Amino acid sequence: MTASAMPVMPGADDVQLLIVDDLAENRLALSALVQEEGVCVHTAASGEAALDLLLQHEFALALLDVQMPEMSGFELAELIRGSSRTAHLPIVFVTASDRGAACSFRGYDNGAVDVLYKPLDPQAVRSKVRVFTELHRNSRLLRRQLVAVEAAHARQELLLAELQATQDALQRALRMRDEFMSLVSHELRTPLGVMTLDHSARRDRLARGDLAHFTPERLQAMAARDARQLRSMTRLIDDMLDTSRIQHGRLSIAPRPTDLGELARHVADDLAGLFGTVPLDVQATDGVAGCWDDARIAQVLANLLANALRHGQGRPVAVQVSWAADGRARLAVQDQGEGVPAADQQRIFEAFERGAASGPGLGLGLFISRHFVHAHGGEIRLHSTAGQGACFEVLLPTSPPAVAG
Repeated sequence: MTASAMPVMPGADDVQLLIVDDLAENRLALSALVQEEGVCVHTAASGEAALDLLLQHEFALALLDVQMPEMSGFELAELIRGSSRTAHLPIVFVTASDRGAACSFRGYDNGAVDVLYKPLDPQAVRSKVRVFTELHRNSRLLRRQLVAVEAAHARQELLLAELQATQDALQRALRMRDEFMSLVSHELRTPLGVMTLDHSARRDRLARGDLAHFTPERLQAMAARDARQLRSMTRLIDDMLDTSRIQHGRLSIAPRPTDLGELARHVADDLAGLFGTVPLDVQATDGVAGCWDDARIAQVLANLLANALRHGQGRPVAVQVSWAADGRARLAVQDQGEGVPAADQQRIFEAFERGAASGPGLGLGLFISRHFVHAHGGEIRLHSTAGQGACFEVLLPTSPPAVAG
């Protein structure tokens, strides 16, 4: 099986032609006739060699000698038409047979676009070849343009999707800003309103000289009420500051040796007044200790307990401190309230997200708690079935990562 005598190295944009003839002088003459700039000519001495070249290259035109031993040009054309790769390749038959209708008819019947008779007219051959080379160039250009258009369309679709996502995020941010301002105004107005009314009442009594009203017991109650309102405002401001630090990547922790069970008992004692008659039980395994920012972890537990009180429907709340099976410290808060629907179990950890039955607050407690826990290299999980209460589980490594925040 013989192809061209010299290896053919087509340029990237060359149009490739295939000449098949069993006679070397015919291949050489026809090659010289059709050779021009931008055209790469491949030659084959047999049908088998031609098929091998057809597997390697994309041709603009095939010039096939009709009368060849072993496989005629007509037989080769049938094989070319039978392959999906080459089915649309233009074929021109070259023959030394008499110019007869039978030969032409068989040539066109085998898928030829033309039949050339020897002796060849050089000008006619060049003209016909140029037609097909230009058609191939234009077809290749159109394919490239189509690919470019499709790529541009894909980029446009991607940009439109990014623009829509940005617009959605902006609209959500604007909604969150409006909701945030409304919530802050509402939440701060309540304690400020109470303190304003108390101040007005006290001022009026002092103006009338009613000092008997300010008994030690009443002064103590007034001070306690003022402290509660101040704590409420302080908590709101602290939540806003923590959220700002988180969103700007400035959250920091200050780890130090901490006994988690002891910390849990202190937080429960501090919040006992809020729970009132609601049972709050703390069960802590001895020796659950590590290196944590006790103030941040105490805030996490306080947030979880406030959440349990808000949604626990007045039923007992349990706090558990123990070691998890993987060696991490485990802190869990279990309530017996309405539970959290599966569809909401991820959403409630986002900023400004509040349950339908939520009371006062900005919806930042769980958002802040999750980031505090992550800053320690830990994770916070929610286990809940609607109507069967909720258990928030915090898992902490015994020491935070080297870089946290």
